[in-house]
Amino acid sequence: MGLLTFKGGIHPNDGKSLAKDQPIMELLPKGDLVYPLSQHIGAPAIAAVKKGDHVLKGQKIAEAGGFVSAPIYASVSGTVKAIEKRLNPTGSSVDCIVIENDGAYEEAEKLPVKTIGEMSRDEILNTIAEAGIVGMGGAGFPTRVKLSPKEPDKIDYIIANCAECEPYITADYRRMLENTRELVNGMRIVLSLFENAKGIFGVEDNKPDCIAKLKEAIKDEPRMEVKVLQTKYPQGAERQLIYATTKRAIHAAMLPADAGCIVDNVETLIGIHYAVAEGRPLTERIVTVSGDAVQNPGNYKVLLGTNHRELIEAAGGWKEEPQKLISGGPMMGFAMITLDAPVTKTSSAILAFKEDIVAKSQVSACINCGRCVEVCPSRIIPSRLADYAERHDEEIFVNQNGLECVECGSCSYVCPAKRPLKQAIGSMRKIALANKKKK
Repeated sequence: MGLLTFKGGIHPNDGKSLAKDQPIMELLPKGDLVYPLSQHIGAPAIAAVKKGDHVLKGQKIAEAGGFVSAPIYASVSGTVKAIEKRLNPTGSSVDCIVIENDGAYEEAEKLPVKTIGEMSRDEILNTIAEAGIVGMGGAGFPTRVKLSPKEPDKIDYIIANCAECEPYITADYRRMLENTRELVNGMRIVLSLFENAKGIFGVEDNKPDCIAKLKEAIKDEPRMEVKVLQTKYPQGAERQLIYATTKRAIHAAMLPADAGCIVDNVETLIGIHYAVAEGRPLTERIVTVSGDAVQNPGNYKVLLGTNHRELIEAAGGWKEEPQKLISGGPMMGFAMITLDAPVTKTSSAILAFKEDIVAKSQVSACINCGRCVEVCPSRIIPSRLADYAERHDEEIFVNQNGLECVECGSCSYVCPAKRPLKQAIGSMRKIALANKKKK
């Protein structure tokens, strides 16, 4: 029987050997901590502190700004220095709370803790919401909202995204090896919300050590299963992961819950464990520091709000000055214009490369080779959609299924003409989706 997968996809150089064997190291910040009020999809959080306030580690400093929002907690003790505009990792100027770290790490009282059996469904969901848990694979969707479908009895599968298919990133890999118990308990907590659901850990076959550890950890869990996936990008994209593990297909107008599935990232499930089982709000995450310009690539437990420059210093600085900095993975991440930006809930990695290969590429005319169609996991025609996008023809773009694009970048990767297909399609998707919301 073949490995589980989907149609399309690519096999880029994964670059994971640079950091995969480096155990998670704890990094304590030296400078100020900066907390953007929008670290999630939905309404920005609302500051609950003011300049001059003294705060404790684990103290709520911003309230959720609505149902689709999430609170923010201080990751250090110290004094609120300012509430002002600062740059986030994507280069946007956003409202932030700035805290001067006093180095004492004096902690606030933790969230109330009960055993899962003592907690009602609403209590578990409220704890997850109160802890500020969001999708930490990059999307940042508030987890409480994701775990509150209209018909919970129709959820058949809770899928743990253990694929980590983005090149270079090894944060989830280290979590699976070093925090197996917490990951499995996070799944156990989520399954307690859905009586009819089965838990699936979808792991690519290039992680045999993780597969073995997870299988051993769930051997007495009848509602959990490890499914081995073919190593291929974008195996960890939500739609592709759902199809590979369940053979259920979803499209742009559907949510995973419409197909009876909920997908959570490794880091998110571990955050759920810490919140519900240990009363710890979200104040930290694992970040991979890697790339050929980094002296000592590794994986770090980082307090939210830490400056990216401190991560590079912890990794030994540069081998040589990089031409390209990326927040996240090289396929779906964002180019960074400065290291002076904070780690947020969705910061999975910072990558630094000696060469900016994309900037040096010479774009030429499409030769109609069809490679972009062959690799597209959404089974659309990227070359044509990019043409429509470049002509600003929104109507035909939508009619030709442009909204089905998952912006994985596979088309741009294989294009011999070096056309920026993903960027063109992604820009038009955002416009079309915004206009759709107005109607």
